[in-house]
Amino acid sequence: MAQLVTVGKTSDLKPGQAKTVEVNGVAVAVFNAGGAYYAIEDACSHVGGPLSEGAVEGATVTCPWHGAQFDLKTGEVLMPPAGSALRTFKVQVQGDEIKVEA
Repeated sequence: MAQLVTVGKTSDLKPGQAKTVEVNGVAVAVFNAGGAYYAIEDACSHVGGPLSEGAVEGATVTCPWHGAQFDLKTGEVLMPPAGSALRTFKVQVQGDEIKVEA
């Protein structure tokens, strides 16, 4: 069974916001997309832009460096210049705690 790591509180992550956390040595961006929580690798697969600083619209994040877009649910590339998908992490909300599966 995978371990759940507490990465923050729902009250600290408002809709449209994201933050970077470290899970087992990996930088992970955790997003609140309209009350749904998602976690993906924080580095864009194009040149490593910080996705946690990107704009969120629905379940899509746009890299702040070159505009690549990713699906927060699947990690798939929705718009170049990124060419490869990102790793996603399962998220569970328990009470006010956001937990990411390590």
